[in-house]
Amino acid sequence: MIGSEALPFSKTGGLADVLGALPQALAQLGWDVTLAIPRYRESRTGTLIDRFELRIGGVTADIGVFEAPLGPARALLVDEPSLYDRDHLYATETGDYPDNARRFAVLVRAALEFAIRRGARPTIVHAHDWQAGLAPVYLKTLFASHPVLGGVASVFTIHNMAYQGLFQPDWLPRLDLQWSLLGIEQLEYWGKISFLKGGINYADVITTVSPQYAKEIQTPAFGAGFDGILRRRSADLVGILNGIDTTQWNPATDPNLPRPFSAKDLSGKAASKAAVLREFNLPADTHALGRPLIGMISRMVDQKGFDLMAALAPKLATLGPAFVILGTGEPKYQDLWRQLAVTFPDRIAARIGFDERLAHLIEAGADIFLMPSQFEPCGLNQMYSLRYGTVPVVRSVGGLADTVTDQAAASESPRPNGFTFSEYRPEALLTALRRALTAFHNPEGWRELQAAGMQADHSWHRSAEEYVKIYNWAISKGEMNGRGQRADVYGR
Repeated sequence: MIGSEALPFSKTGGLADVLGALPQALAQLGWDVTLAIPRYRESRTGTLIDRFELRIGGVTADIGVFEAPLGPARALLVDEPSLYDRDHLYATETGDYPDNARRFAVLVRAALEFAIRRGARPTIVHAHDWQAGLAPVYLKTLFASHPVLGGVASVFTIHNMAYQGLFQPDWLPRLDLQWSLLGIEQLEYWGKISFLKGGINYADVITTVSPQYAKEIQTPAFGAGFDGILRRRSADLVGILNGIDTTQWNPATDPNLPRPFSAKDLSGKAASKAAVLREFNLPADTHALGRPLIGMISRMVDQKGFDLMAALAPKLATLGPAFVILGTGEPKYQDLWRQLAVTFPDRIAARIGFDERLAHLIEAGADIFLMPSQFEPCGLNQMYSLRYGTVPVVRSVGGLADTVTDQAAASESPRPNGFTFSEYRPEALLTALRRALTAFHNPEGWRELQAAGMQADHSWHRSAEEYVKIYNWAISKGEMNGRGQRADVYGR
């Protein structure tokens, strides 16, 4: 595996959660998994196991490879201080690092060269997001006939279509890539080159992080300009829902909670609710504990639906529940929630920043969790909420649509576990919220929603089993294609 961030070494977003957990889940299924990531300033760890010179585009990089355990898998941290020893992972406040093309081409090449130096032919190369998008490209071009890497199958996973790795075409020779790759079926995208497009066009199989998102990104509304590219490869595109760490996120054993609870015994959840109210200096008397508590843990940006929330701001305090929000983002939204907390100190509270302990407490103590996203490739918080008996109210897009079934659904499979809305309008969100608040006052029905969420399997084990199918399909696909046939091992 090749990616740009992974817990516990580095993190800016959900990609780190995936790359910290998926290799371990695959290893538990018997796969020998090695993850290659940069050795950033914040991740100066590991044991040096190799050092070599890597020449790309006529420029030499002095590469150190540090090994660190990742549960039953292992991580390789690629060290090149001039590229990775910086204050931030990808960008500063003024914009992306101008040499990002080289930084992540070096990551990919170093990972592949390390495999060559060890003489160990990988069964599969799994690249994640645009930062690793050149891995399938190099395998099909520079290393196509290499005795170690030639013919190795590749899988490319898109975590978010909004990030596309766009660079000027003069980077091609500087990355040991031929000018012939500047074509519409290769890397060219509106006069630039796109690492994301390279991954899509050259991988044997493409995955994304939920079945619904796999459908959505083939449409103009969600494809970010790549919908036609993805439709061309639709036969090779599969959506696999991300998992969550069910050991770390387990209300029965979570050390961040004042009392444990489970689907069989929810009595301890009230203690977390009281703790959240006290943490945010909201009333925590009997009356306050009896009214619904709505939680949000989010980046405060338009993508997460904060423009809808802003439009509803005058009505929030009149709905009856208390609101707590934890996160950072655009100053206008941070200021809005700060002002709402000042105006309505008895029912709205905001904490600007991030606190892992408090995030666990909110997931456990809230009655309702709100995620009104414009788009959501997968989403993790709704799965945390379900596991903690906190009923989600979400817009039915991406992974939210794949995990949250509306209370009004007649079907018993999957069982209803939350509330959804479709149209991206403040009124639609408000209607869904009101339905949830009404349902809260029906204790028996509410417990059924909680139980449905808590009993669902959102573990990485389930996701890893799906990736194993993908790997076998990609391997078989390459073998069959070599004989002019097409593989059909993933229901294709």
